[in-house]
Amino acid sequence: MDLPWKKNLYVLWGGVFCTSTAYSMVIPFLTLFINKDLGVTSNVSFWSGLLFGMTFLASALIAPFWGSLADKYGRKPMLLRSGFSLCAVYILMSLVQNPYELLGVRILSGLLAGYVPSAIALVGTNTPEKHVGYALGIMATASASGSIVGPMLGGVLSKYIGYRECFLIAAFVVLLSAIIAWIGAKEENFDRSRTRSHVLDDIKEASANRPLMRHLGVVLIVTASVMVLEPLLTLYVLELGSSNEDASLSSGIIFSAVGIATVVAAPIWGKIGQKIGYRKTLMIGLLGGGIGNVLQLLFHNLAGFGILRFVYGLFFAAVYPGLNALIVKATTPAFRGRAFSLNQSASQLGNMAGPIAGGALGGVVSIPTVFLLNGALLTVTAAVLKFKQRKMPRTAHIMDESDES
Repeated sequence: MDLPWKKNLYVLWGGVFCTSTAYSMVIPFLTLFINKDLGVTSNVSFWSGLLFGMTFLASALIAPFWGSLADKYGRKPMLLRSGFSLCAVYILMSLVQNPYELLGVRILSGLLAGYVPSAIALVGTNTPEKHVGYALGIMATASASGSIVGPMLGGVLSKYIGYRECFLIAAFVVLLSAIIAWIGAKEENFDRSRTRSHVLDDIKEASANRPLMRHLGVVLIVTASVMVLEPLLTLYVLELGSSNEDASLSSGIIFSAVGIATVVAAPIWGKIGQKIGYRKTLMIGLLGGGIGNVLQLLFHNLAGFGILRFVYGLFFAAVYPGLNALIVKATTPAFRGRAFSLNQSASQLGNMAGPIAGGALGGVVSIPTVFLLNGALLTVTAAVLKFKQRKMPRTAHIMDESDES
């Protein structure tokens, strides 16, 4: 079948970029918005954590339902549903008058999310098998690029035009993602005659798919691994000698270094995965990420720390394209939308658990120790995957490798 996979890839790259940009735009000023516009003067950190955490939790709980609809009605309708709904949500954010209203809207944001997993599922399902790794590697750069541009854009705009106006701009940006999908995306490899499944049946089917469940477990671990540093990075930048005035800028640059490395390396890892197998590139990424975390114990200045984070990102960029490709390989096209929605659930649980774990660990042990524990977690995860691979029956192992080649 001659699928328009390149057009879908370029179009949905733009859509995911817009969605990620809109989401990450509000991160730099959300806490300030709570404090200055909504009048919250006590427990500001609690409210900030709650607003982020409840969004992730709501998204994790609802994702299997959207996945079920995606495999019944198509991934493109889910792209449109999410894009237009999130546009309305950002408009509502610009109108809230107290933290309780904002909390309700943030929960609604989590419940209506789903653009990114639907886009990945559409690309994964409508791309020829020999190009899947490359396509998913390219898609991984869209979210990374959005996460680089969004905070910088939000930080600048919130300073010069105001917080509520930034929410309206975010609404316009995410509206673009819906329009892009509406006009440009085509879903041809889809059977619209299938009956819709039930979420509990989907979870049971996924539970019986041991490779899929293993991949979802790794998604949760690596997402939590990334997010565990979020509440600590600015504090660590201060420890390395940054001034209070420059700490936010310095930590933003260091976070961006990982994103830039992902943009550079993810497509390359996608192509490498097609040649040597996605499981191998995944393990390389996990080991590189683990070693990179441990090596951060040796750097005690901002420049060295930033360079090492960039190098860490070059290796860690192999992880998500590898995982997405393995999820494609482990599932049938009929189940793929639900599989990527379960993938989103695992990712959002990691997004929620990571900062909580980081904050808790930061209060008990030193920040360098958190890097050490984080590196050990990634290294152990790679070792467990290698051990599981060796325990596979020889015939299954040969089949598995031939599927990846």
